[in-house]
Amino acid sequence: MNGLTTSATAAISAVGFFATRLAHQTDPADLAHARATGAAPLVLDVRSAAGWAQGRIPGAVHIPLAELTERIGEHAPDLDADVVVYCWGPGCNGSTRAGLALALAGYGCVKELVGGYEYWVREGFAVVSDAGRSRQVPDPLTAPAG
Repeated sequence: MNGLTTSATAAISAVGFFATRLAHQTDPADLAHARATGAAPLVLDVRSAAGWAQGRIPGAVHIPLAELTERIGEHAPDLDADVVVYCWGPGCNGSTRAGLALALAGYGCVKELVGGYEYWVREGFAVVSDAGRSRQVPDPLTAPAG
């Protein structure tokens, strides 16, 4: 193969890879924007009860990962429902497992929250815990100050 063919093939592969990621992931800012504009998906927290009590995205629904497939129909009976799943953060694959479980169950509009709960908090969005509602100052490494 010549360099052009290799480059063209690599570009096509890269387009597919990045398009697929964007189709199945969202970030905290995009989720917050969707919620603010009324295009709010069902947001699922798949962490443990202790994680849920410690803090969560306001309006999220708690279904621990181990209970997801048996309980998802309570909150999303329509397989075309827009669903965003999250767990702790980039070091946790619970949301990836949840997304796979939902896709295997036939849900087609599932996205994983990039960065999970950690980056939601670090970007300064509101959270709710058993102690009440709060918001942290955005971490300048994750969101612009201001």
